[in-house]
Amino acid sequence: MTVLEDRIAMAESDNTMTLDDMFERLEKMPVPEGYKVEIVEGTVYMSPQRDTHWEIILDIVEQLRTKYPRKRIKSDVRIDYPGHLNGFATDVTVIAEDATKTESGHWCCEDVMFVAEIISRSTGQNDYGPKKTAYATAEVPVYLVADPYQGRCHLYTDPKDGDYEVETIVSFGKDLDLTGTVVDLVLRTDEFPRD
Repeated sequence: MTVLEDRIAMAESDNTMTLDDMFERLEKMPVPEGYKVEIVEGTVYMSPQRDTHWEIILDIVEQLRTKYPRKRIKSDVRIDYPGHLNGFATDVTVIAEDATKTESGHWCCEDVMFVAEIISRSTGQNDYGPKKTAYATAEVPVYLVADPYQGRCHLYTDPKDGDYEVETIVSFGKDLDLTGTVVDLVLRTDEFPRD
C-alpha cells in the first residue's frame, strides 16, 4: 500500500478504527524526523520537537531521576487514555512501581502517577483541553503543563469527575512544591527556557 492510499484509507475511515489500527497505519507513513505523533480524540497531531521543548523535558526527567528509577520514567511512549481514540505520547510520565504492560505491550493509564506536557504552539490547545480532561478522567494524580510562551507552569491536582479540582500556577524561576502529592519532591523551574 502506498502512503497516498494509506492516507486516503485513514480519511475515509468508517469510525470503526481502533487506536491500534490508526497507529499501525501511521507507522507505515513517513513521519518527519524530529516530530512527535499523537492521536487526540481521533485526530492525528504531529508537532516538531524544539530545543526549548527538549530542554524542559530533560530538566524535569533529571529532577525526577533523583527520586525515581529510570524504568518508571517514560517520554514519548504511547499510553491510551479514556475518551474517544486518545493515544498520547506524553512528554514525561511517571508510572507506579508495580505497573505492568497490557497484552498488547502498552502501559495502562491507571498506573500513571504524573504527567508533564510542554506546550507547543500548534498543539497547546490539546494540553489545556482534551488531554487535561482525559488525564483527569483517568485519575492521573498530578498533571503539569510547562508553558514556555507564558513562562509559567500550570499544576493540576485532585482529579474528580473528569476535571482537576486544584490548579496552581507558578512562574518559571520559582520552585514548584510537589511534596504534598504522590510525586513528593520540589521541582525547580529556574532553568526552564522561554520561547
